[in-house]
Amino acid sequence: MAISLTQPAADRVRQFLDKEGGVGLRLGVKKTGCSGWAYVVKLAEDVKADDIVFEDRGIKILVPTESLGFLDGSEVDFSTEGIGHSFQFRNPNVTDKCGCGESFTVA
Repeated sequence: MAISLTQPAADRVRQFLDKEGGVGLRLGVKKTGCSGWAYVVKLAEDVKADDIVFEDRGIKILVPTESLGFLDGSEVDFSTEGIGHSFQFRNPNVTDKCGCGESFTVA
């Protein structure tokens, strides 16, 4: 089981941690949207009892146990297009996405 970060994603998370503080990046999923699930991306203030902790490129990645099956094997990237920028997921578990790209389905 693993979750990884590209160098641009790690650099961006490090910028946020340096400015805002925290112990790492918290990733999860929540039920929403037309396809069922959406990603949750936050800074983690602490490690919770049900967190699985990964480390990549010097960044701790914390994932609640109940989200791990949805995210296992994912790579998180950070991209900038025009004035917009966001974290992007390359998730091998996704079987379908909604048209707007805000939610996904896992078989």
